[in-house]
Amino acid sequence: MAELGLNDHHQNEVINYMRFARSKRGLRLKTVDSCFQDLKDSRLVEETFTIDEVTEILDGLQTVVHSEVESELINTAYTNVLLLRQLFSQAEKWYLKLQTDISELENRELLEQVAEFEKAEFTSANKKPSSELIKPKLAPLNEGGSELLNKEITRLQEENEKLKTRLKTIETQATSALDEKSKLEKSLKDLQMIQGDQKTNITKDISELEDTMSALRCQFEKTLNDSTANQKFLEENLVTTKHDLLKVQDQLSIAEKELEKKFQQTAAYRNMKEILTKKNEQIKDLRRRLSRYEPDD
Repeated sequence: MAELGLNDHHQNEVINYMRFARSKRGLRLKTVDSCFQDLKDSRLVEETFTIDEVTEILDGLQTVVHSEVESELINTAYTNVLLLRQLFSQAEKWYLKLQTDISELENRELLEQVAEFEKAEFTSANKKPSSELIKPKLAPLNEGGSELLNKEITRLQEENEKLKTRLKTIETQATSALDEKSKLEKSLKDLQMIQGDQKTNITKDISELEDTMSALRCQFEKTLNDSTANQKFLEENLVTTKHDLLKVQDQLSIAEKELEKKFQQTAAYRNMKEILTKKNEQIKDLRRRLSRYEPDD
């Protein structure tokens, strides 16, 4: 048996429509046959006819047959429109948009396939019992289908809102990360300026601290985009390093003061101070002696 590539339900609907079309076609053919029979009964009563009479008879028959065929074609077109309307109405209840390919209506291969399908379905040998061929009419969607569709729409809307909220959260986190990055870059620039202003005669400890800060800065630049936690960790290390640098500088200042104090307490310093004191006393004594020999005014 020829098939149309449809499921059982839709194929049965096609069979119902073809049965309807066959019935209408049979009625119209009977009407056309009756037109010819009426002509035979009413006009063909004479044994001979002139050319004008035959022409008049044929013209009348042509008018009647033309009217019947035109009426059937128009009715068939309107019937197809009503069938499409039922299908589109059901589709619109599910928010679907159907499309048709008009060019396929003249596909000879498909038309022959439909003809074979009709022949297989409606021949007397294969004709099904009338109880099996009667199918229910195409019915619109019930409330249950609409309720299911509304639930699905509500679920999709809720999911959409969740995605919007998540997107806003991600955008906020990204903005915060960019702000933190800008602050850290500014801190690095400030630290580099401080390093550029340092004296060239710093001690070995200060040099080691600078190397440590440079290594931390390189590590920070590599891992800047990893996470906010790593950025905070590197910032704390930079601050700690800066405090250590200030602490070492303070210790160096204290050491210089202590060194100066110790130098003042050495024997060489005391001897020099005593020599300077004696020299000052000698100078004062010489001035007193010279004042004795100066003439009075």
